[in-house]
Amino acid sequence: MSLAHGRPYLAIPGPSVMPDAVLRAMHRASPNIYEGELVEIVRGLIPDLKYVAQTEGSAAIYICNGHGAWEAALSNVVGEGDTVLMPATGRFGHGWADMAAGLGVETQLIDFGRKTPLDPVRVAEALAADKAHKIKAVMVTHVDTATSLRNDVAAVRRAIDDAGHPALLMADCIASMGCDRFLMDEWGADVAVTGSQKGLMVPPGLGFVFFNDRAAERRAEMKRVSRYWDWTPRANPEFFYNYFGGTAPTHHLYGLRAALDIIRAEGMEAIWARHATLARAIWAAVDVWASDGPLEMNVADPAYRSHAVTALRVGAPYGAQLREWTDTQAGVTLGIGLGMSEPEDPQGTGFFRIGHMGHVNAHMVLGMLGVIEAGLQALGVPHGRGGVAAAAEVIGAA
Repeated sequence: MSLAHGRPYLAIPGPSVMPDAVLRAMHRASPNIYEGELVEIVRGLIPDLKYVAQTEGSAAIYICNGHGAWEAALSNVVGEGDTVLMPATGRFGHGWADMAAGLGVETQLIDFGRKTPLDPVRVAEALAADKAHKIKAVMVTHVDTATSLRNDVAAVRRAIDDAGHPALLMADCIASMGCDRFLMDEWGADVAVTGSQKGLMVPPGLGFVFFNDRAAERRAEMKRVSRYWDWTPRANPEFFYNYFGGTAPTHHLYGLRAALDIIRAEGMEAIWARHATLARAIWAAVDVWASDGPLEMNVADPAYRSHAVTALRVGAPYGAQLREWTDTQAGVTLGIGLGMSEPEDPQGTGFFRIGHMGHVNAHMVLGMLGVIEAGLQALGVPHGRGGVAAAAEVIGAA
């Protein structure tokens, strides 16, 4: 017998749970794309997007996923023959570096592995060694979705400044924006990218690039930028279609408007606090489960853990088995162990991830944890008892 009938819960690190208000906003006939309501809606989206990023800079909207946002950001500030520095802390740092290589950009990679955050000292050393200032940008993954590592963006800015280096600071906030605290202007990021499908609670399909005046100056120095990726007409549109390089992503925009209304109503400080509390509740449950069994969090130090996603190791083949059980027996979908293969487990079946980003609350998290606890018991995976109770204590004390 399956107990999965009813509303499913997608507890993966994106696409995230979509609020009913977003779904209702998108459930409409196609709008006029030349004038009227949609045009006015988009004008109002820009300041609210900048509020989420905590920037007074510019914002550009693209019809793409996060990988598209990566390429859009790179295309405006580096070109063939330029050099970038990537201190990588997991799968997506390597992915962004590979995107740069595909554009003919030389990538200097500092690999910090999958369990530890980047070290700003090593970034500073690499920049100090670059006497000719060939490095045009330092690319940082704020939160790596695969490992759940969170990096200190502000510390990288200090490293760049202490080295007296002119490199731009580019931040991948696809997994973190709207979940983990991110202050673009205060922390000194010149470029930040995100997508619609995580903290912004909208279906995949929109990418966002934020940039300041320093990045805009770099764009002005570029010999060429492809017509589609060029952020200049998108951030300063002469006509409505310039926002999107063509036809508007109509229904996504209605959904985004509803999502930004929800974000404004709660406020960024409250959103960050909610995500932090729910993350601590999940960690408390995992600590109890891990006290008597193989389960462990990928990131040992809580200071470096994302508040939006938690990566866990339970050992092969339990990760894949647990995911199948929670999905088919309880209607909860957990994330795969993306990029977490080991020599004895090349498919990464011993890992899984919990997404706790965007439209999530206490009862959703407690229910999800209860399902995981039930799954561990059903599969005979050794674990400490009382994980859900430990999470309830964290939430009860909030």
